[in-house]
Amino acid sequence: MPAEWEPHEATILTWPHDDRHWPGLFDQVLAIWARIVKELEAGEDVHIIIHDVETEHAAKKEMKKANVHGDRIHLHRIPNNFSWTRDHGPIVVKNASGERMFLDWKYNAWGGQWEYELDDTMPTALAKELGEPSLDVSMVLEGGSIDVNGRGTLITTEDCLLNPNRNPHLTKEDIENYLRDYLGVRNILWLGQGIQGDDTSGHVDDLARFVGPRTVVTIINEDPNDPDYTPFQENLRRLRGMQDQDGHPLEVLTITQPKPVFVDGHAPSKASHTPGKGFRIPASYANFYVANECVLLPVWNDPADAAAVDILKKCFPERRIVPIDSRELTWGFGSFHCVTQQIPAAYIRPPGYTHGLSLCMHEADC
Repeated sequence: MPAEWEPHEATILTWPHDDRHWPGLFDQVLAIWARIVKELEAGEDVHIIIHDVETEHAAKKEMKKANVHGDRIHLHRIPNNFSWTRDHGPIVVKNASGERMFLDWKYNAWGGQWEYELDDTMPTALAKELGEPSLDVSMVLEGGSIDVNGRGTLITTEDCLLNPNRNPHLTKEDIENYLRDYLGVRNILWLGQGIQGDDTSGHVDDLARFVGPRTVVTIINEDPNDPDYTPFQENLRRLRGMQDQDGHPLEVLTITQPKPVFVDGHAPSKASHTPGKGFRIPASYANFYVANECVLLPVWNDPADAAAVDILKKCFPERRIVPIDSRELTWGFGSFHCVTQQIPAAYIRPPGYTHGLSLCMHEADC
C-alpha cells in the first residue's frame, strides 16, 4: 500500500445524499464537498460516486457555484448509503510493476451503527466501473483505521481493530496477518485509545499520521482535566518508543489539539452530550488529506489553527496547505481524510484515455 503522499492518479469522493449525518447543516456540507473538488482538481482527477439522478443534479449545481472547472471530474452512478469514502471505498495497493489491485474489505458501518449494505459493495462496483481488478478480503477494515508509510510500516489502534464489533472471531495475531498479507506491510505499530466524540471506535486518522517514511505527526492535549489528555499522552509515549520497518526510531512531531468543539442539535450518531454545550465532535488536525498538489487541513476557528498550518507547511513544502473550517463537516463526526480515498498512480494512461463520465458543468455542452 503506497503512502498517501506518493503520486495519485485520482481521489475518490462519494457525494452526500442523506442528511442524517448532518442534521440541520446538510446544505452547508454540500458546499464543502464542492470546495474539496475545486481544490483537488488542480492536481489530479476526481471520481465522484453519485447515488441517483437527484444527487447528480445537486452535485453539478454546487460544483458550478464553486467554479469547478470539471475537465478532471468523473461521475459514477453507484447506489450508496453514506459519504465516508475513506471507510467504504477501496484500499488500493500495487506491485513493483505498477499494477494495481482494488481491495474490497468487509465493511459494517463501524460496528453496525448505520445501514451499510450498499456501501459494503462499493469497492468492487467502482473497480468494475474503472476497469480495475478487485479482490475480496474477508476481514472488516476501514481505511481510516490505518495509516502507512509506504515502506512496510502501518500504524493503527487497539481501540478500533481489536474492538469485538468488527472481527470478534479474529485474534490480534490473525488481524496482523491479514494486514501483512494484503497490504504488504511487515511492521505494525499499535496505539491505544481514540479521540473524544469519535464514533468509529478510535480511528487512527484522528490521532497520528505518517508525513514521511520515518516521521509521524500526532495530536496532543495540554489540559490535564480534558478526557483526551491521558490517552494522548499514552499514545505519544508509545510513538516515541517505536521504530520503522528497518529498526530506525520514528521522528514524532506534535500538534496541540484545539479547544473542545461542541455542536447543539440532534446528534447524528452516538456521541457524548454535555448539558449546556451540546455534543462534542472529534476536532482534530490529524484528519488532513494529502493530495498531489495540496493538503486539505481541517481547522476549527481556534488559536491553535495557525500552528497546525505551519507544521504541515514544513512537512509538505511543495504542496499548498488549504485550511478549511471543518466544524460543520465534522458534525457528521469526520473530516477531510474521512471523505476521501486515493487511487495511487500506476502505469501511464494512453493519450485520450477516459473512464466514467466527464463532468459537463453546462447542460448545453453535454
